[in-house]
Amino acid sequence: MSVPLRLRARFGADVPTPPAEPVTVTVARVVRPDQREAFERWAEDVLEVAAGFAGNLGASLLHPGPNSSEYHLVYRFEDDASLAAWERSPERRSALAHVEEMVDDARYARVAGLESFFTRSATPGPRWRLTLLTVAAVFAITSLLQQFVMPHLGSWPLELRLLLSAVVVVLLLSQVLMPALTRLFARWLHPARD
Repeated sequence: MSVPLRLRARFGADVPTPPAEPVTVTVARVVRPDQREAFERWAEDVLEVAAGFAGNLGASLLHPGPNSSEYHLVYRFEDDASLAAWERSPERRSALAHVEEMVDDARYARVAGLESFFTRSATPGPRWRLTLLTVAAVFAITSLLQQFVMPHLGSWPLELRLLLSAVVVVLLLSQVLMPALTRLFARWLHPARD
């Protein structure tokens, strides 16, 4: 007989920690027209410094479109701790002090886990590939549920069986399968553009 997780945690037993999830941060800055060149030099320096931090999975500068002055710096770290180390660093504080006179406005956005799988990267791959990967994962989960779990729940009302199925599919997709599959198929999902 196994002891429920909440009881093991209450009595100090080792409780497994959830796996760390990659974290993506975007910072949008509206740059003053006379400061664009200085800002681009500043951004390249900051991206180079950020790339040297442990857990950094990549960083890039997205240039504004026509009739816009809004630049986006995108950072991706392997987990919250790595991102926090960058955000609390003296290097970042120093860089932020230098950029204030170049910008009129700044916005910060952060996504982690499943959210980041459905946002566009700087160089997105074909959308059908992520769709195909998601369909394959959902098919695998629902097939296993139908084969091994649902036959034992025949006395349950249909609504409860559907709810259980939906919860299991979403939890396995967001916490287990999609993080693993997107790492495993990263080159296929986001092919390099020459």
